Amino acid sequence: MTDPIRPQPGIMDIALYEGGAAHVAGISDAIKLSSNENPFGPSDRAKEAFQRAVHKLHRYPNTDHAALRQAIGDVHGLDPERIICGVGSDEIIHFLCQAYAGPRDEVLFTEHGFLMYRISAMAAGATPVSVPERERTTDVDALLAACTRRTKLVFIANPNNPTGTMIGPAEVERLAAGLPKQAILVLDGAYAEYVEGFDGGADLVNRRSNVFMTRTFSKIYGLGGLRIGWGYGPRSIIDVLNRIRGPFNLSTAQLDAAEAAVRDRDHVDRCRAENTRLRAWLAEALAERGVPSDTSTANFILARFVDESEAAACNEYLQSQGLIVRRVAGYGLPHCLRITIGDEASCRRVAHAIGQFKGQK
Repeated sequence: MTDPIRPQPGIMDIALYEGGAAHVAGISDAIKLSSNENPFGPSDRAKEAFQRAVHKLHRYPNTDHAALRQAIGDVHGLDPERIICGVGSDEIIHFLCQAYAGPRDEVLFTEHGFLMYRISAMAAGATPVSVPERERTTDVDALLAACTRRTKLVFIANPNNPTGTMIGPAEVERLAAGLPKQAILVLDGAYAEYVEGFDGGADLVNRRSNVFMTRTFSKIYGLGGLRIGWGYGPRSIIDVLNRIRGPFNLSTAQLDAAEAAVRDRDHVDRCRAENTRLRAWLAEALAERGVPSDTSTANFILARFVDESEAAACNEYLQSQGLIVRRVAGYGLPHCLRITIGDEASCRRVAHAIGQFKGQK
């Protein structure tokens, strides 16, 4: 007998998102380099704000996120009225799909782009469209060629996850200018803070009515465990998204910790400098061991192996050494491993272990 209780069409076609592994059987002190987390954690100011929030747990949080939006606006030079906050940038992505895409609409993204673009598109009943990249880098010509009258959203992560590559502002603007009039370009800036002097696309958002930017506190701010993100866009789009945002989607502890984090620029600068130094060291160390990678602008590198079997074997060897990295076959890169830039000791351990693996072959 057929079950009469059924989800909306397409929901059961969504592949479950799998986060980076956090444990290795039989190893209690494994080093996790699989989720692009900041090895230095959040700033002391953010931790103190989170601890103080315990005294307000019986009170509902404010619904307008005014203090956090003002802090973001102050630090980044943005209009707080054009900012929306969410449960990670994932929720903002979901809002955009829910509000602007549906059955018979198309949502475009690059072939090695963040998996949530596909998931959120399908959850809204829209058709996900994967567009080829050029040597693991966003291809503006391919995206423009893939657009149709059904295209409603075009997502690009810049820098991209899991490749670490990015395109320059002129190419991003060319993409925005070439989109069909009904489409919104969404610039996912989860890793924007790792690029010195980069605004994540904010200037383009200010100059165009069809561009929206998302950001997160999960990466350089070290607050992945709290799930806080934000978006910046035209007031008309912000107004639409706020109509479907839950009034209490962020807790007081989230809001207070994020406000303290975004104002602590010294911590961000230190984390960026250490990531830049260690990323360059690790990429060179792996290249010397016969494992190339593209120039990364994020807090990870995408290590390329000869084929899928070698990548799988290396992943297994790293786990035996208590090192957890990320296999990215789900992103269409079965021959690669994504390795988060950890602290110096972690980077040296993973380079040494990969050297041992290559030497055994």
